[in-house]
Parts: sequence; C-alpha cells; structure tokens
Amino acid sequence: MDFTFNEDQLMFHDSVQSFLTNEVTPEHIREQWTTRSGRSQPLWNQLAELGLTAVTVPENFGGLGMNEPDFLLIAEECGYAALPEPLVETVMVVVPLIASLGDEAHHFKEQWLPLIASGEARVAIQHSTNPLVADAHIADLLLLEESGSLYAVPTNEVELTENESVDPSRKLFSVQWRATAENCIATGEQAEQLWADALNRGALAVAAQQQGIARRVIDISVDYTFERKQFGKPVGSFQAVKHHMANVAVKIEFAKPVLYRAAYAVAHQLPDAARQVSHAKLVTSEAALLAAKNGIQVHGAMGYTWEVDLQIFMKRA
Repeated sequence: MDFTFNEDQLMFHDSVQSFLTNEVTPEHIREQWTTRSGRSQPLWNQLAELGLTAVTVPENFGGLGMNEPDFLLIAEECGYAALPEPLVETVMVVVPLIASLGDEAHHFKEQWLPLIASGEARVAIQHSTNPLVADAHIADLLLLEESGSLYAVPTNEVELTENESVDPSRKLFSVQWRATAENCIATGEQAEQLWADALNRGALAVAAQQQGIARRVIDISVDYTFERKQFGKPVGSFQAVKHHMANVAVKIEFAKPVLYRAAYAVAHQLPDAARQVSHAKLVTSEAALLAAKNGIQVHGAMGYTWEVDLQIFMKRA
C-alpha cells in the first residue's frame, strides 16, 4: 500500500499551511474568545474562497469531488493551527453524510451541498454518543440522531443551551428539538450505516487534528527551551529535556502510517475501516497527550498559564 502523497496534494497542503500560519495565529484565537459567537465570518469566507468548504462535495453539486486522503494533510494543519472554525467537521463528516443519502434525498442534497461548498451555509451534527453539538449557534441546519434515525432540522426550529467548555474555542450546545416525520431523512438500516460511517469519519478527523496538535506542541516547546537559559545555557541543550520531546517525535512518526492507512480504508470503504480508524484515533491521541504532558513539563509552571500559547493546544489534546 503506497501512502505517498502526489504533487497536487502536496501543493494544496503547502498553500493551506501558509494561509493558516498567517491568518490563524494565537493572537487571532484569543481575539475570538472575546467575541459573542467565538467565530469569524470573514475567516470562514476566506476558507470558502480557497475552496476548502467544497473539497469533499461531489462535482455535480458544485464541489471538488475529493476524498479523505486528499484532505488529510490539511486536517492535520487545522489541528496544528488550532483552527476554531468547524472546517474539518464539515469536510470530513457533514458533507460525506449528506452526499451518501439515497436518490430519494436528491432534492435535499441539491438544496444544501452547493450552499455548503460555497460557504453560504453551515451544518452542525450530533449523535447520541455525544449529545452536545459543536457550533450549533452558527449553523443553518442541524443533523440529529434519534433512536437510530437521521433528522435534518433547521436551527430556527430548535432551542439551544450553551455548555461551558474548558477550551474557550469549543462552543458546545445542548439542543431541545422535536423529531417529526417531515424532518426525518433516513431510517432503519440505511440510517444505521450512515451513522456508522459518520462516526468513523469523525474519529478520523479527530485523529488527523491530534497529529497536528502534537507537532505544534513540540515546535512551541523546542522554541521555549532554546530561549530559556539555566547555568548560562539553553535548557533545551540538556539531554534530559531533549528526551521529553524526542519521545513525542517518535510517537508522531509511528502514528503517521496508521493514520494514512485509516484514511485510505475509509475512502475505499474497506471492510476493516472501523478497526483502522480506531487504531489511528488511539495512536494519535496518545501522541497528543504525551506532547501536552511533556510540553508542560519542559515549560515548568509557565505551561499552565493563560499567557503562554502552549495552553491553547494542550486543551485540544
């Protein structure tokens, strides 16, 4: 199995990486914490202009028709940048779920997929495994699960209650709504398969972002330990400190092929896709958690403080 990315995928990645580095800075993230919605419409518009909201939308609905491996490196960069906007969830979970609906839902797909591709509409999603809905307050439509069935409910027909998160960038809501035959779009075995695939894609999306978060924590920690000095030398030059970050780097390298294999399995609907995704979620989460733990340790007490950028990424690990 060849996990090498082609030239087009790498060029797309480089372009998005450069954009996120310039636009999604720690200062931008902190600024969004002070706003009522916690989200930036201008930034979302820029993401749409880059074509990112259209990546997995089928071409006949105005999208680019790409798949999970095409977006994987970009999802990593969204984790690296701690992007607050729900781009990864939209591209890797929401759009494939809608696109997988049957022909009887063609009108529904025709109505929503072009709007998502252009960035004009946002859709949030909820499953009973986690009843809180991220970014429901800025969504135009909610995809909700009730007794295994799939419902599509406009946001103006639900009541939202915000739940505070330890991460100020996470906007979580409980949703009070009523399931009706009119807003039900899938039931039975069809809905069961749709939700199973959506959960796999959700776990893959988290795994990709965790990989990026782990890389960012290493970069922040290395920069800090080479600026801070003890006994006239950077603390990062001491072997004991190097080992902390080297152990994280090893975890990240070993997680790479597991993550890429999981993306391939999902994109090609392989029978063992769920197992591959679970493996990827496990190893990338371990890498991110170790990065957060060791990052805090090499920062000393500073790692926990509000002023240090490390805490932004630590809370997402």
